[in-house]
Amino acid sequence: MGRWRPPAAQSAPYITPEGYKMLEQEAATLWTKRNEVAKAVAVAAAEGDRSENAEYIYRKKQLREIDARIGYLQRRMPKLTIVRDVHDKQRIFFGAWVTVENEQGIETRYRIVGADEFDQAKDCITVDSPLAKLLLGKTIDSEVCLDAQERKQILYITNIEYDV
Repeated sequence: MGRWRPPAAQSAPYITPEGYKMLEQEAATLWTKRNEVAKAVAVAAAEGDRSENAEYIYRKKQLREIDARIGYLQRRMPKLTIVRDVHDKQRIFFGAWVTVENEQGIETRYRIVGADEFDQAKDCITVDSPLAKLLLGKTIDSEVCLDAQERKQILYITNIEYDV
């Protein structure tokens, strides 16, 4: 059995203005951290034998991880489209806060965002997720049927909001 895996599906190139600012801040922080780590690598390298120098090995690994993330951000950020405004605020589009109610009457609130700002702890779901794909274009009082984990769940859209 080989290690080949098919390439991952391309994520949607959309992002909210807040999400883009977060990526910019992350890039700036990484550059600052990279300078500190590069200095630590130089100090560790000056201590002698690098093959047995744990500090040198650790710092080089840390530098590779930082460089990989900076490289990703430098490739990804120019491709992103910042979605600033939606014309039809009665329908669900990118950036919307959507409140859905399940059959038991439990309400849940989600925000539809890009893959680069997805954060389940903040109730943000990616526009590429199955739930978001079902919700896009719908209006209040619409009903969607979500097939999740081998069970069907009917959700009712109770509210749509956009950040101003």
